[in-house]
Amino acid sequence: MNNQIRDKEIRLIDFDGTMIGIVSARDAQLKANERDMDLVKISPNANPPVCKIMEYGKYLYELSKKEKEAKKKQTNISVKEIRLSAKIEEHDFSFKLKNALKFLQDGDKVKVSIRFRGREMQFASMAYKVIERFAEQLKEYGKMEKKPVMEGRSMSVVFTPIKEK
Repeated sequence: MNNQIRDKEIRLIDFDGTMIGIVSARDAQLKANERDMDLVKISPNANPPVCKIMEYGKYLYELSKKEKEAKKKQTNISVKEIRLSAKIEEHDFSFKLKNALKFLQDGDKVKVSIRFRGREMQFASMAYKVIERFAEQLKEYGKMEKKPVMEGRSMSVVFTPIKEK
């Protein structure tokens, strides 16, 4: 920027975008000073390097505005976990279901896991039925990514929210 440009010749672009041509760095700096603007090197790897006359502070401000706008458009999806048991009671089931519905409506993924304690490993079929019942209740709001899988002493499945069109 400005006096830090050490190249002998540069390709100069005016503040309105018109090409001035190849000039010496000193002449380009004088033209920028006449307009009370900055000389900024845009493309240093080109031959000759490309420089533009602009207001550097305004340029940085516009870049930061573009970055903020891009961040606003990003969606952040998190995974919420709900733990059930193979022998879950009806009220507990409906309470966990209500929480899962809330998470899915907020756009989050929901991981439902059933942890087996002690001899409960023998009743994996009961846990599978609980997950199937949970999936049936959630089918309007979310869908299963894949079938339930056993990971050590727990069975888990992930539900993703259904996008409304």
